[in-house]
Amino acid sequence: MSIAEYAVFAFSSLFVIVDPIAAVPAFIAMTARDSVAQRVRTARVACVVTVLILAGFGFLGQTLFRALGVTLQALQVAGRLVLLLVALDMLRGQRSAVQETAEETAEGAGKEDVAITPPAIPLMAGPGAISAVILLEAQATDWLQRGVLLACVVAAGLASYVALALAARGSHWLSPIIEKIITRLMGLLLATVAVQFIFNALKGEDGLLGP
Repeated sequence: MSIAEYAVFAFSSLFVIVDPIAAVPAFIAMTARDSVAQRVRTARVACVVTVLILAGFGFLGQTLFRALGVTLQALQVAGRLVLLLVALDMLRGQRSAVQETAEETAEGAGKEDVAITPPAIPLMAGPGAISAVILLEAQATDWLQRGVLLACVVAAGLASYVALALAARGSHWLSPIIEKIITRLMGLLLATVAVQFIFNALKGEDGLLGP
């Protein structure tokens, strides 16, 4: 896989699984009592925390799991299952409970400051996104591709900030129908990504099968 192909694959995978557009309704509900400026600040902090978490797990995740006695193969299988579960919920037009539960959203609505949890954790940097970034790092063949992965994490965070900031300024323009359509389209893309990871495993491209 060339650098350009890896960059496109990494960014599209991360943007789809972080899915800031589908996170907008929960974000608006949790910040209903805030001013536009407060909502923008919350979006900024949430996206910075998301980038830090994903970057941290991307570069330290495999080391952490090895320390816990978890093999890369087990992590890859679990990660693919998580991605597929999220994708199936998105195809049904639902926000997956893997990303955040109704209880977490309701708890967030009652907090004074919801910048870190649940918007960053687990709304955007949830198990699905963490699994995706670890799988992407496992596919990186050198430090150049790891640098590209870090850039893609930052780019996904910036794209998420733009989406949430725009929603903060114009939440009354958001159509539920459009949101459902976008969620289903992203679910289809994410399902494709999950299946691609499975194909890679079957062909032995990431170490699950073959040398």
